[in-house]
Amino acid sequence: MEVLVLPDADAVGVLAADAVEALVRSKPDAVLGLATGSSPLAAYRDLIMRHRAGTGPSYASVRAFTLDEYVGLPRGHEQSYRATIARELTDHLDLDPANVAGPDPAPEGLATAGERYERAIVDAGGIDLQILGIGSDGHLAFNEPGSSLASRTRLKTLTALTRRDNARFFDDVDGDVPRHVLTQGLGTILDAQHLVLVATGAGKAYALATAVEGPVTASCPASVLQLHPHASVLVDEAAASGLARVGYYREVAAGKPDWQGL
Repeated sequence: MEVLVLPDADAVGVLAADAVEALVRSKPDAVLGLATGSSPLAAYRDLIMRHRAGTGPSYASVRAFTLDEYVGLPRGHEQSYRATIARELTDHLDLDPANVAGPDPAPEGLATAGERYERAIVDAGGIDLQILGIGSDGHLAFNEPGSSLASRTRLKTLTALTRRDNARFFDDVDGDVPRHVLTQGLGTILDAQHLVLVATGAGKAYALATAVEGPVTASCPASVLQLHPHASVLVDEAAASGLARVGYYREVAAGKPDWQGL
């Protein structure tokens, strides 16, 4: 695991965007894993800005898979994650909407939705680069504390904390925020070739330190990143404030060869 401490959220976004662009330039038909939430927004804004300026690569042959999807929202709801990722990123790139997929929350197929999503990812050749955020309780995607480290895409019940965290997107936390989601499992996430976790703000400091420097445990699902051979953790100063080995991370970053990349 590589931990890079950057000056601010904008710098985190730039480096994450650099990683995405480097992959797409080297592999035009790359498969991206896309997270929603506030953490990746700076990276997505940077990718859009570069694309509009004509300095970014073409995404015409890229495929993308979202991490998760709410269950129980009306089809096309503006807070569905499929609609959110379109609004925040993919609609602003030359990425065919047909090449952007998410777990299918339709009630009639819910029992097999996880298996079908797993198969779709495999059929696409697997995810080359997965963008990730981290929850304030250490959850990864919607794998809440207690989730199996080998879990696959499946239906999950959201905790009250996670529903409160997401309430800002809805009018009423009790009546509007869904109680269930389909989410990639921790085992599914670990199958990606490269994991890029972005974390900004003091509110993520405790969860980040627990994930990066604590034991690998289902009590902190994001700690599973310690098991991955190519995980990049990009954080700003505030999110890094709880890290005990921050001096070591800075020293390693300073001595890294320019050609190595993320």
